Amino acid sequence: MLTPLNNTFRAFQNRNYTLFFYGQSVSQIGTWMQRTAVSWVIYSLTHSSFMLGLAVFTQSFPSFLLSLVGGIVSDRYSRYKILLVTQTASMIQAILLAALILSGHYLVWEILALSVVLGVINAFDVPARQPMVHDMVNRKDDLPNALALNSAMVNIARLIGPALSGMVLQAFGAGICFSINAFSFLAVITSLLLMKLPAFVPPAVKKKSVQQLREGFIYLKQTPQIGLIILLLTFVSLLVLPYDTILPVFAKLVFKGNAETFGYLYSFIGAGAIVGSFFMASVKDPGKIKLILLGTVAILGAGLIVFSRIGNFRAAMPFAVVIGFGSLTPMTAGITLIQIEAAPNMRGRVMSYMAMAFFGMLPLGSLVTGVVSQKIGAPLTMLGHGITAIIIAAIFSKFFFANKIKISSRE
Repeated sequence: MLTPLNNTFRAFQNRNYTLFFYGQSVSQIGTWMQRTAVSWVIYSLTHSSFMLGLAVFTQSFPSFLLSLVGGIVSDRYSRYKILLVTQTASMIQAILLAALILSGHYLVWEILALSVVLGVINAFDVPARQPMVHDMVNRKDDLPNALALNSAMVNIARLIGPALSGMVLQAFGAGICFSINAFSFLAVITSLLLMKLPAFVPPAVKKKSVQQLREGFIYLKQTPQIGLIILLLTFVSLLVLPYDTILPVFAKLVFKGNAETFGYLYSFIGAGAIVGSFFMASVKDPGKIKLILLGTVAILGAGLIVFSRIGNFRAAMPFAVVIGFGSLTPMTAGITLIQIEAAPNMRGRVMSYMAMAFFGMLPLGSLVTGVVSQKIGAPLTMLGHGITAIIIAAIFSKFFFANKIKISSRE
């Protein structure tokens, strides 16, 4: 019998998953260091909320444009080989970014151009990485736990990465942050090379890309328990999650801080996200996940509302933890539900629609957030995000229970 602790970490009984988890953990810390440093550099150069939104847009919008293509590639070719290519390409992008900053001669548009490159890479990385977790676990009962631990790993990195980035930014500059991220990719590439996975079996019949896209769309229409979740996450990504676009403004203007303040702010949010991830990892009943999905959207809204009204850094940090708990837990819950429910031959395309919703709406929302914040200020903008989150949770609770979504287990 599994103890509560063993139940929370049961996915580590799978060797391939354990290798991937630790490799990705190191890489994700580097990724969050780079993400934090990019935002800080751009805001320090421009002092513009709009440019912060544009920075998110340039990294995420290419993923929106190409995510459906990435889903087709994921369903047609070896996801293992796709990940080797995308992780290597991400390392090269980080090396180029580090070299640019360390040269001392750089412009904002050059940083944005490299962000576009990373967005293109992510369009192929995300649809392959998420479904590949299925190949890493031997017992399918461990899948929800593995997906929740995946989220915990990202959130641990979200706690450590920004704090490290803030300290490194203050002491050594952004170039060192980007250099550390470049080296961090060696960990995940090594973990992939050490894996022993079943031989890839290509689809018996290769269909045209347009036909595969059409099949994926029809599948979503015929599977409302997946389509409704993607629609909910689309609205959250467009209207709520872009709050993090204006965090540098809070760090520098509202809290009168510096790069370290920004790093610690992100880390407190990351701490809350870790709590949410381990909470998700301990959930045994898949039927409760939709309640968690709706509840955490409402919690996020409440946290944003209170945080937006506080001008003192220390007083605001407990609510940053609440925001962190509510930020990524809905995404984890949504991805878990989708992965459980999606047919095996559709997982790549379903995840590509999921990525399209996230990467498409988040950059658009970030642009809007940047423009609105420039007009009415960061606190009022964040207040609006919080109120919107509560409205979304209330509206979708009626749809969820009216449709009585059932969660099944698919091999």
